Amino acid sequence: MAEPVEATLNAHTEVPGAPVHHAEPSALGLPPSAWVAAAMAVLILIMIWKKVPGLIAGGLDSSIAEIKKQLAEAKALRAEAEVLRKEYADKIANAEKDAAAMLEHARHEAEAIIAKAEADTTNVITRREKMAEDKIAAAERGAIADLRARAADAAAVAAGGLIAANHGPAADKALVDQAIAGF
Repeated sequence: MAEPVEATLNAHTEVPGAPVHHAEPSALGLPPSAWVAAAMAVLILIMIWKKVPGLIAGGLDSSIAEIKKQLAEAKALRAEAEVLRKEYADKIANAEKDAAAMLEHARHEAEAIIAKAEADTTNVITRREKMAEDKIAAAERGAIADLRARAADAAAVAAGGLIAANHGPAADKALVDQAIAGF
């Protein structure tokens, strides 16, 4: 029995450089590639019979519709964002203009206040000078009046003294008679 095994081994021994030949399996006389093709054909027929391509197309169509809807929403949001951006840019520009106008207005008001303060200061100085001059003039008039009053008092006292020293009852009678005769 040892010979048949050895004969079987020799029958399958490969010769170097010779082409290698393998036996291909088959079932019912069909090669494996035919069975794969038949299985694919049956699978495709089942998919067509169960309307899988329609389901796939419907799913893709709904996905496309959802994506279009999202794109439309994104466009609307972008347009809204652009409007808001423009609105805020305008507000910022207006705020900057308002700030510049306020600053310019404040400068003009400050200049007007400074000019008014200078004019008021000049008026106050002029009034105070006038008041000081009036006080000085009043003091001068008071001093002159006081001096005149003292001079009049001194003259009256001196005249009284001179009259008393130079005139007596006889001289007074002559003056009175002369004054009466002059009427």
